[in-house]
Amino acid sequence: MGYFHFDVADLADNISALRREVREFISRELPATEDSGDGFCPGFSRKCGQAGYIGMTWPRDYGGRERSYLERHIVAEELLAAGAPIRAHWVADRQSGSMLLKYGSDELCNKLLPEIVRGECYFCIGMSEANSGSDLFSIRSRAEKTGAGWRINGSKLWTSHAHRTHYMIALLRTSTPAEDDRRFGLTQFLIPMSAAGVTVRPITNLAGEHDFNEVLFEDVLLPDSHMLGKTDAGWKQVSDELIYERSSPDRFLETISALYELISLVEPHPEARAAEGIGRLAAQLSTLRHMSIATAAKLDRGGMPGMEAAIVKDLGTCWEQELPSVARDLVTFRPGEQHRAFDETCRRAMLLAPKLTIQGGTTEVLRGIIARGLGLR
Repeated sequence: MGYFHFDVADLADNISALRREVREFISRELPATEDSGDGFCPGFSRKCGQAGYIGMTWPRDYGGRERSYLERHIVAEELLAAGAPIRAHWVADRQSGSMLLKYGSDELCNKLLPEIVRGECYFCIGMSEANSGSDLFSIRSRAEKTGAGWRINGSKLWTSHAHRTHYMIALLRTSTPAEDDRRFGLTQFLIPMSAAGVTVRPITNLAGEHDFNEVLFEDVLLPDSHMLGKTDAGWKQVSDELIYERSSPDRFLETISALYELISLVEPHPEARAAEGIGRLAAQLSTLRHMSIATAAKLDRGGMPGMEAAIVKDLGTCWEQELPSVARDLVTFRPGEQHRAFDETCRRAMLLAPKLTIQGGTTEVLRGIIARGLGLR
């Protein structure tokens, strides 16, 4: 029987100083930033790079700061809590750069990691496909070996910000899966989004925003250096990549503005029911936060907390999806501009809520991972 454990992380004394530093950065730079409203702001990403908030855990040889995952967690938490427009560099900083460090060639690392650290190079994730969803074993997009490298054909679906990023790390089929091992035959590749044969088609979400995309590959040619890791062994790599994504604080902070608006609406003298509800939400959020910090601490110790990250993602998604409905139920209607602002925040959060299940793995997939980790399947 397996088990999981969330250790209480020992936050070093310098964490408080770092938190103050980041808050000062936000108060200084955020008001001066022109944000289009969708969180994708290259100018702010460059400011984060100049402040040393991208690639914090990476080697100094590539522009990183060689700081801890706990320190990176604090920076991420503060930026997300403030609603800073960090989507441009976020995927590259959270997971793609780390994958290049582990599995990329020296040539790719020397070229791309410093650009990521400067906030000038953006990545998207190529995993899900039509008729596959989060069942990555069933993907059909292929990479075929050629004399000069690889030829890519197929498509990816629900790819966030593919229309504005420079590269995709894609999981592709390179061999037929073995009868006793569906994990076999998958390989990761670095695909320039500007390459000949790459087409991006927009998908508009329920809020009327262009976030998701379908990405088509038609005879896209890549050199051997753009294959990451080992041929047919990509499943282990993508499993590691998803740990970085699932344990991040953005897995439970995407709709946090609904809680902020709720507190602002009912203060300074909330009714007993609203006060109790806010206390419950805050306690749940605090628990999620400590679980996420514990996974960062495990990464610092050299571990790969796969099951713990899946739990953080599953519980975090449920919490942030339910938050806008819970917030609405805790207050009675109050005419005026403040209630209209609260209602609009909750409305937008509810429209965005369905996508939260897709990104980083569906609830069913995550609970399957947890069940296997516990020896239940």
